[in-house]
Amino acid sequence: MTIRTFRPGDDAAQVGIYNEAAAALPKFKPATLNEVRRRVHSPDFDPDTRFFADEGGPPVGYASFHANGRVSYPWCRQGHESHAEPLFQAVLQEMRRRRMPRAFAAYRADWPAQRDFFLAHGFQQTREMVNFLLDLPDMPTPGARAGSTVERMRPDDVPAVFAVGAGIIRARTPEELHAHLFDNPYFSGNSAFVVRSRSGGPPIAASVVVVNPEYADPRTVDANMPCFRLGAFGTEGMQWKRLNGMLSFVTQPGSDVNPLGLEVLAHSAARLSETELATLSAQVPSDAPHLLRFYQQIWRRQGAFPVFEMAL
Repeated sequence: MTIRTFRPGDDAAQVGIYNEAAAALPKFKPATLNEVRRRVHSPDFDPDTRFFADEGGPPVGYASFHANGRVSYPWCRQGHESHAEPLFQAVLQEMRRRRMPRAFAAYRADWPAQRDFFLAHGFQQTREMVNFLLDLPDMPTPGARAGSTVERMRPDDVPAVFAVGAGIIRARTPEELHAHLFDNPYFSGNSAFVVRSRSGGPPIAASVVVVNPEYADPRTVDANMPCFRLGAFGTEGMQWKRLNGMLSFVTQPGSDVNPLGLEVLAHSAARLSETELATLSAQVPSDAPHLLRFYQQIWRRQGAFPVFEMAL
């Protein structure tokens, strides 16, 4: 048996391996050849991030990682599960060779074999990504909050927003956050807003509102699938699920979290009044408890999935 990296033609083998190995799992969704080919034909695809177990015929197992540190479970055809360990070690070895600081994994909470595999390999559950919905007619009326205003984010606001989102934002530098907010191919910089005091000064909160009718309706998606939502603070650098009506809000802990959040909601509702959008969606990490409380009090919980991490 040989562990090797991706070769042309392995896309079809990957589809077959995954669909056989995962077929019995809850809410299993079969992979398709078109979606795998789309990924491997992407200009940024790196064949050295995908490993296959080769016994001299078609591959019988694979594992992979992304540039952001996300790793896959090592999927193997039935009867070839012994290849899972060398596949996964090949992934970790290559990540360490590249001096990547951490590895993380995200799978459904009702896939216990995958959870147990990562826990057995030194990963720890660091958070849940919790998904919410809010129907616009159910939006609460914000109380008067003199002394602040919502306005479009400017590029020179980014360092302050980076500081406001410390511990939540996954961009490593203000420059990375700037690229995420202002050079994102899936939403424009006009989607980002800040709350600042009426006397000026740096932002005290920030929000992103993604509206695109070509994106998925959040009411129809499986909210327990491990999909990071486009525009949510804490998902910078991920592969995203694009939803129409995604709203994210970030601020520091304190007594103003709810008033600031309500102010962001009111501003968003006013902007959306001329659209056909009926429902907002959100995603918040559970290790930001001040933000999680805001969503739990006002929004309707839709689902969640765990995230496991390990330092490399």
